[in-house]
Amino acid sequence: MLRALDIRDMLIIDRLELAFQPGLNVLTGETGAGKSILLDSLGFVLGWRGRAELVRQGAKQGEVTAVFDITEDHPARAVLRDAGLPEEDDLILRRVNTADGRKTAWVNDRRTSGEVLRALSESLVELHGQHDDRGLLNPRGHRAILDDFAAHDALSDHVRAAWRDLAVARRTLEERQAALDAMRAEEDFLRHAVQELDALDPQPGEDAMLDVERRRMQGAARIRDDVARALSLIGSDGAETAMSDASRWLESVADKADGGLDDPIAALSRALVELGEATSGVERCLEGLEFDPLQLEQTEERLFAIRALARKHSVEPDALADLADDLRTRLGALDAGDADLAECRAALGAAQKAYDNATETLTASRREAAARLDAAVMAELAPLRMERAVFATQISAGDPGPDGVDTVAFSVATNPGAPSGPLNKIASGGELSRFLLALKVCLHGRAQGVTMIFDEIDRGVGGATADAVGRRLAGLAASGQVLVVTHSPQVAARGAHHWQVAKQVVDGMTLSKVSPLGDGERIDEIARMLAGDTITEEARAAARALLAA
Repeated sequence: MLRALDIRDMLIIDRLELAFQPGLNVLTGETGAGKSILLDSLGFVLGWRGRAELVRQGAKQGEVTAVFDITEDHPARAVLRDAGLPEEDDLILRRVNTADGRKTAWVNDRRTSGEVLRALSESLVELHGQHDDRGLLNPRGHRAILDDFAAHDALSDHVRAAWRDLAVARRTLEERQAALDAMRAEEDFLRHAVQELDALDPQPGEDAMLDVERRRMQGAARIRDDVARALSLIGSDGAETAMSDASRWLESVADKADGGLDDPIAALSRALVELGEATSGVERCLEGLEFDPLQLEQTEERLFAIRALARKHSVEPDALADLADDLRTRLGALDAGDADLAECRAALGAAQKAYDNATETLTASRREAAARLDAAVMAELAPLRMERAVFATQISAGDPGPDGVDTVAFSVATNPGAPSGPLNKIASGGELSRFLLALKVCLHGRAQGVTMIFDEIDRGVGGATADAVGRRLAGLAASGQVLVVTHSPQVAARGAHHWQVAKQVVDGMTLSKVSPLGDGERIDEIARMLAGDTITEEARAAARALLAA
C-alpha cells in the first residue's frame, strides 16, 4: 500500500506531502489543476519513463519520496533480495532529478538504479487508464493475465519444466552431432595416429631410461681402448710379471745381503698384492664396458622415434601414452557415434512428446478459462451500459516457448456485427475505460498488495453508468488500495478518502496544491463537479444524495 508521497520542486509543485489511506482514494479538481502531475511524480519515483523536464522552474533539483507498506510475503521483497537491498516493513523510494537532467535513486537509503525501481514498481503499483501501455492494454501481458485468472500454476510449471527438458535434449543432440562431425573430419588422422602410437607403444619414463642406456654405451665405446691398454701394462704381460721376476731375484740373494733386502722384498710383496687388486678391478671394469654395437643402434633408433613422435604431437615424450589413450577414446566415440546419436534423437523425441502433451493440456485449460473470463467480463459490461458490446479472449498458435505454444489477445467489438479488434484500437475513450474496469473487476485478486491507480477511467460516462463505475472501483478497493483521478461526481462520492487538487498563484508563480477534504468540504467539491463554478443549494443537495447513496 502507498502510505505517503512527498513531492518537492516538481513542475508546478513546490512542496507537497500526501498521506494516502487504504480503500478508495479519489482525487478531483478542475482540468489543468495538476492531477496528472501527481501521477507523473509517482511514476518518476517508480522509475517509469515520462516527461523529460520535471524540475520546477528556478529550482536546482526536484525530489520525490514514496513510502509503501509491504507485508512479509510481498513480492517486492524478492526484488530487494535480488538487488542486495535491505528489507524493511517500510519500503522507502527516493529519486532526485537535477536541473541538468541527472537522475539519482535510493531504496531504503541505499543507492540503486532506475532498473531496480522499475522492477519494484511491477509489484507495487498498477496504472490503468486510456494510455495504459504498462497494464491491461499491453497485448504482451494478456497470456499471463489469463493464466493468473485460470489459476493453473501447476500446469504452467509442468510446461516450463518440459520446455527445459526439451532444450537440454536439443542442446545435447546438437553438441553430440557437432562433436561427431568434428571427429569425422579428423577420422583419418585419428586412425593413423592411434596405429602409429600402438605400433611404437611408448611407456612413461622410457625416454629417460633409453637416454641413460645410450649415454652408457657411448661412454663405454670412448674409454674401452684406454682401459684395455692400461690392463696390458699392469697385467701378466706387463708390470705384474716384471715385479714377480724382481721379487724372485732378490729373494734368491737375500741370505747373502745380511738383511739389507728384507724390507725391499716385503714392500715388493705388498706392491704385488695391491697390483693384483688393481688388475682385478680394471678387468671387471673392462668386462662392464662390453656392449653389443647393434644394441646401441637399436636403443638410439627407439629413442629418436619416441622423441620424433612427441614433437609431431607437440607433447612431452612421457605424455605419449596418455595421448594414445585419449586418441583411442575419441576413436571409440567416433565408432560409437551413430548409436549415441540415435539415443540422443530418441531422448529428444521423448522430450518433444512430453512438451507437446503438456502444452496441449495447458492450451485446453486456457481455452476453458478464456470462456469463463469472457462470460465474467460480459456480465460486468451490462451494468456499465455496454450490454451490446462483445469481449473475447482470442487464443491462437504461437511460437513454442517456456509458457507454451499459445498467443493470447483480448479483443472487443463495441456493437453486434461490428468487427472486433484490440482494446485500444476499437473502443472509444469512454468505452475503453469501461472495458478496462470490467476486466480489472474480473481479475481482482491476481495482484494482492498492489496499489491500483485509475487515471480518468470514467471519462466519457455519466449518470447511472458513472455510478456503476464508482461502485466497482469501491469494490476493488474494499480489500486493498485504489487511487482514482476522476471528473465524475458519482465516482468521487464512492471514495473513502477525498483529495482536492487546485492551482493557486503565489508571488506571481502558479503552484499546485492538494488538500484532504472533510465532510463539508467534500459536499462542496462534489457540488462543484455537478454544477460548475457556481455552487447552488440544489447542487449541494444532489451531492449529499450521492454521498448517502
